[in-house]
Amino acid sequence: MLAHVQRHPLAAQAADLLLDRIRAGEWRLGHKLPGETTLAAQLGVGRSTLREAIRELAGKGVLESRQGAGVFVTALDVTEEWDTVLRRTDIVTVIEARIAIEAEGAALAARRRTPADLRAMWRALAARAERHESVPDLVDADTAFHRTVVLAAHNDVLTGMFDAFVPRLRHAMIDMLRIRPLEDEQADHHAHEILLEAIRSRDTAAAATASRVHLTSLKDAFA
Repeated sequence: MLAHVQRHPLAAQAADLLLDRIRAGEWRLGHKLPGETTLAAQLGVGRSTLREAIRELAGKGVLESRQGAGVFVTALDVTEEWDTVLRRTDIVTVIEARIAIEAEGAALAARRRTPADLRAMWRALAARAERHESVPDLVDADTAFHRTVVLAAHNDVLTGMFDAFVPRLRHAMIDMLRIRPLEDEQADHHAHEILLEAIRSRDTAAAATASRVHLTSLKDAFA
């Protein structure tokens, strides 16, 4: 039996019912929805309310209205904002995603880096090696170095994803280092030098490996 809208606001209720049916697999990705008259009757709403519901889901990227062709499913669920997802995600999961981003970013950086990129990385690495008066300063210096590597990949999507992780990771790193300071700062710094040298040498495999090894050791510290 098909569910009907019973409470206001009607358009929001209709949008929720449509989304539930999409999530349930009634319409596949790329599938065309039934005609306006049929769908409005199924939901128990007027055609103007249905159009408003479709506009709402189109704004969330789930549906797309194509002139003269109909309404099509373009996503199987509403995508949550990054900050909402990251706030409730445990730090190990965040680092795992960061490994995927930064390992590929390091490989691309080895291939695409410019002289200006290298200078920025050297400056950031030198700043990271300085004695820092506080844990937050050290974490920020470390993040700044890793960001120069991602920037050298010249991929705006990777940069945006890295930046989205920073607030969640920063607080966790500060908390961890206050409880458990680095046991071997020299070895940790050397790991960053290995990464930079691989990028300088344009060794994509070595750069990806250096990034993955370093960040995996960080993940293990939180596990």
